[in-house]
Amino acid sequence: MSTADSAVGSGTSRAPRRGRRGGGQRQSVAGWLFVTPTLVILGLFLVIPIVMALWVSFTDWTGRGSPFSSSVGFVGSDNYRALLTEQGLSRQDFMISLRNTFYYVLGVVPLQTVIALVLAIIVNQRFLKGRTFFRTAFYFPSVVSSVAISLVFLFLFTGTGAVNRFLAIFGIDGPTWFSDPRGLIHLVGDGLGLWSVSAPPAALADTRVLSLPLWEWISGPSVALSAIMLQVIWTTAGTFMLMFLAALQDLPSEVEEAALVDGANRWQRFRAVTVPHLRPTILLVVTLGIIGTWQVFDQMYVMTQGGPAKTTLTPAYLSYTAAFRQQQWGEGAAMAFLLFVLIFVLTTFQRFVLRDRDEAARRKAERAQKRAARGKVAA
Repeated sequence: MSTADSAVGSGTSRAPRRGRRGGGQRQSVAGWLFVTPTLVILGLFLVIPIVMALWVSFTDWTGRGSPFSSSVGFVGSDNYRALLTEQGLSRQDFMISLRNTFYYVLGVVPLQTVIALVLAIIVNQRFLKGRTFFRTAFYFPSVVSSVAISLVFLFLFTGTGAVNRFLAIFGIDGPTWFSDPRGLIHLVGDGLGLWSVSAPPAALADTRVLSLPLWEWISGPSVALSAIMLQVIWTTAGTFMLMFLAALQDLPSEVEEAALVDGANRWQRFRAVTVPHLRPTILLVVTLGIIGTWQVFDQMYVMTQGGPAKTTLTPAYLSYTAAFRQQQWGEGAAMAFLLFVLIFVLTTFQRFVLRDRDEAARRKAERAQKRAARGKVAA
């Protein structure tokens, strides 16, 4: 082959590569043009406000003027120390809010998950008539305004409301729900004769942990908080029911039929076939439940304003009152970021607990094999 022919051949072989390279660059530019508006919006309304709030948490800004002006003092970690280490009302209220929300999460998340799963199994049955109606009825509370539902529950749980009238049929004298600060664990212990609510054990009443007596830490959710928990479970179970329903409908019928042929009863099929298939959905539901319950605000704002006796005080509502009512914006922002850290740690922990151990072991073995292969290549 002549030199000219080889030159022509080499030129034609290089041309497609340049074309492919140019096409890839054009696609990359087009992709960035499409996502740029979203990135700008997220930057303006998400990233920048978060950075500003983080800065405010280290200042004594009072909400007047710019938080970046020279008149705003930088106080470092003082706002965080006031909430975590220094004795005072700020730390005491913050610990009370953490205690309340801990019992709130402990009561709401498991119950709403179980109820949602049971409802999904019920409305997924082929023999159930009117399945569409029941699915809509169970989901309907989730789309109604939480403020409207809170107002309805205020009327239902008043001293002369429908709930107490129903309890009176069975001879039960219902409490004044949203005005009763007594803890359920205290009441149960008093009923069993373990202690007296009016005269708590000295060992529990005199021992203080994080600004609160042990007696207060083990109080359990108050009667008022329990009524709010019932409302939240009723309104959120429908949303999670749809998630479980979608996962159940994605379960291959062949797997269920194979287990039935093998002689597995209904409980065995549920435990060995359905639950493993639902593991990702359970993880999602629990994660969303933990995040939502730790951030609860609207019910407390509408129904109790943190009362009675601060037994429905939550970190989100406390952050709001510190910033918008007491004009302590630095302390309010510090509470918000402490709540973020707490939610992040708890969700990470529950993801670790609920992980698929077989899948995790497989991935760990694959990573070990890759490291061993790289070591052999390097050697």
